[in-house]
Amino acid sequence: MKKTVFENNNNPQLCGIVQPLLRWYAENARVLPWRENTDPYRVWVSEIMLQQTQVETVTPYFDRFMRQFPDIQSLAHAEEEALLKVWEGLGYYTRARNLQKAARIIVQKYAGRFPFSYDEIRALPGIGAYTAGAVASICFGQPTPAVDGNVVRVVARLTGYDGDTAHPKVKEQIAAALRGVYPASQSADFTQSLMELGATVCLPRGAPKCESCPVNSLCMAYQTGTQMAIPVKVSKKPRKKEQKTVLLLCCGDKIALRRREAGGLLGGLWEFPNSDGSLTVQEVRRILDWWHISVVSVAESVRKKHIFTHIEWDMSSYIIICENMPQDFLWVTRETLEKQIALPSAFQAFRRVFFCTLAD
Repeated sequence: MKKTVFENNNNPQLCGIVQPLLRWYAENARVLPWRENTDPYRVWVSEIMLQQTQVETVTPYFDRFMRQFPDIQSLAHAEEEALLKVWEGLGYYTRARNLQKAARIIVQKYAGRFPFSYDEIRALPGIGAYTAGAVASICFGQPTPAVDGNVVRVVARLTGYDGDTAHPKVKEQIAAALRGVYPASQSADFTQSLMELGATVCLPRGAPKCESCPVNSLCMAYQTGTQMAIPVKVSKKPRKKEQKTVLLLCCGDKIALRRREAGGLLGGLWEFPNSDGSLTVQEVRRILDWWHISVVSVAESVRKKHIFTHIEWDMSSYIIICENMPQDFLWVTRETLEKQIALPSAFQAFRRVFFCTLAD
């Protein structure tokens, strides 16, 4: 199959999808909290949360976030620890920090009103071309495409594109082509119809629901039976694997935490003390001596695996009952850990081990 490019605004597949998609979306759009009220603050927060995360996971986080930070001002003035606690478990914590950075800029530069133009939105921290396009079109009715993986997949199948969709230029070409067919008075619905089709019909895994697709008569992949082969999947590099040993230092009703260095993976977040490698009891005791911790007992505990985008951690752990609490660590109770401290998902299973230890 010949590779296509997306710079041709007269592409018949794209020109023909507008009205069928809009009719389909009007009848089939899911009810989502950020669609019921398209205030730019709400749409922005939802789009940031939805990066790398499924709608079903995001919805309760979004509702909780809006209860605690209902507007730009409350987000801008929030304590970072409170913000991260609301975000706890959602992952990619840089997203939350960038939300607050952007909120503070909006308060300082735009008097708390969300900027209107695509370029001003795009310039805010943590906002890329996709999110800027989504906010500008959904909230302000501008013909600015929001091209994410769902939209790339939809357009690649429609046009029969069998090139590498991971190429940096492909999203730009798709955005340029879509911009040429955007309905001026229905930009918001058209943006969301493309998103919705990719999320619920033109699926990324498993067979797409082509028989119920409103634009299947225009889809080259459907007509040629190549839906499962498009978009072309380029082989990814295997994840780097690392071993970690987590040390659950317990003293009375408290457990030790430490803050990770700023920058890098989980930068600046709280964690249970840990060390590279899969350590023996003897090696753990040497570390405890170095930390000037007097030990009552050391016992092997659970093993867990945690997968990040490019790294996989194989994590062993030890429960360590201590006699003293060195000031190099933050020692917290279960209540503080539950209510105030944002703990990354990689360490959540070990938190439950601590709770079980207290119960015993």
